[in-house]
Parts: sequence; structure tokens; C-alpha cells
Amino acid sequence: MSRSARSPLLLAGLLAAAGTAHFAAPRQFDHIVPRSLPGSSRTWTYASGVAELALAAGVALPRTRKTAALAAAAFFVGVFPANVKMAVDWRHRPAPQRAAAFGRLPLQVPLVLWARGVAENAERAA
Repeated sequence: MSRSARSPLLLAGLLAAAGTAHFAAPRQFDHIVPRSLPGSSRTWTYASGVAELALAAGVALPRTRKTAALAAAAFFVGVFPANVKMAVDWRHRPAPQRAAAFGRLPLQVPLVLWARGVAENAERAA
């Protein structure tokens, strides 16, 4: 299997793992939900987990890959405020935790670009 053929499946796997984590360990995600969002943090945690699982399924299937990959790119942009909140909240934690929180911020860019690349390749393959 070529690298370009594996890429959507790897993205789908990442999204599925992240979505599953929202249900397996929801407390860690509850703490990074921005307070400005209405409702309970747990509702947002579960909603984002469901979204990631749905995106994973969509990216995995060639028929829905382009649309799901574009939606995944938008999702990665949409969850950026949670990563900012985590970085701000963790700024006084020990160095390894602080580094992890701040390290997540620039990682959103390659995730967005990866999802867009999967969408572009799906369009070319169609």
C-alpha cells in the first residue's frame, strides 16, 4: 500500500483513537472545554468524541473521504480554542506538562494540512 493510500487510514485511525479517548477518559477533556461554551463540559466532551468518530468513519470510506477530510480540517481549527485554554491553564505546571500543552498548539497546523491533503488526494482519485 502506497504512502498516499495509507494517509487517509492513518488520519482515520488518529481521529478514531481521539474520539474513543473522549469516552474512555472524559475528565481530562472536560477541563479544556472553554468556559464560554453553553452547557456542561461533559456534553461538549462527548459531542467532540462523537464528531471525531464520525469523521474517522467518513475519512476511512473512499466515497465520503473528501467531504469528511474537509470537515476534519475544520474540526481541527474549531478545537484550537480548547488547546489554547489548556496551554493557559497549564502554564504553571511542571515543565513536561507545560511543554505538552504548548506543543499541542503548533501541531494543529500539520493536522489541518494533513486533512486538506487527504481531501485533495480523494478528489484526484475520484
